[in-house]
Amino acid sequence: MMFLACCYNDPDMLIDPETIYPTRADCTDAPKSRFKPMPRRTLSPRRWKLLFNEEGCLDAAGMIMRVQRGGVHPNIKGEVWEYLLGCYDPKSTTEQRNQLRQQRRLEYEKLKTKCREMDTTVGSGRVITMPVITEDGQPIEDPNSTGEQQTNNGPLTKEVIQWKLLLHQIGLDVNRTDRTLVYYESQENLARLWDILTVYAWVDTDIGYCQGMSDLCSPISIILEHEADAFWCFERLMRRVRENFKSTSTTIGVRSQLTTLSTIMKTVDPKLHEHLGRVFLELNVLYFFLY
Repeated sequence: MMFLACCYNDPDMLIDPETIYPTRADCTDAPKSRFKPMPRRTLSPRRWKLLFNEEGCLDAAGMIMRVQRGGVHPNIKGEVWEYLLGCYDPKSTTEQRNQLRQQRRLEYEKLKTKCREMDTTVGSGRVITMPVITEDGQPIEDPNSTGEQQTNNGPLTKEVIQWKLLLHQIGLDVNRTDRTLVYYESQENLARLWDILTVYAWVDTDIGYCQGMSDLCSPISIILEHEADAFWCFERLMRRVRENFKSTSTTIGVRSQLTTLSTIMKTVDPKLHEHLGRVFLELNVLYFFLY
């Protein structure tokens, strides 16, 4: 009875997450969300509003407690993630956040305009999936192209060449990302994800783009309505995980972390370390015979 009363008082708890992020009808084997809103635990839209004072400052401790206990309701994920990823200071007022939001949107538009000047596919609603340039900076003509991509006159800088070499790689990954979702049946939404990743690749020249970044950016692009807000939320996320994508002449970011984890595990639980080592060896042998 108490459960029913809680749900009645907070109708947001009755919403099925599957209706917010629906999968395509033909993807019958797509995994279902295991998240279910829980009364008195999940951070609901109603509870979220109550965490702000009159000036708009957020009770960060209350937010974190709710998130840890029962997760975040799908209807407010975008707003909450912006705080969890550090886009906004919980102590900031509503007015301060509005000003910062507008500044960031203008800055993103400037960055996107710069990218559009280098390749007009950016912001066009289309996605590049074929190479547009050689490693020495020579353009590659796409037989399906209208001839509008190349807008630069004269030799290209090393930075521009490096960026252009990534465009089709981003496009190929975008076309493979979360394709079970109805959301990505829309070419506009695919292009939006591609735009965010291409602008980020221009901003972060050290990382550029690596496979897997589209999977991190996709949910952010889905839950945040404004493209610029999604970009800055993704940029904040990348500040935390970019080392995973960083490669040197001797190591890859993720591999480096796995090596560290292996060293810790060997000290804490030698038997588990030995077992996983045998499993890894057997998988490598199996891969060798199969491929």
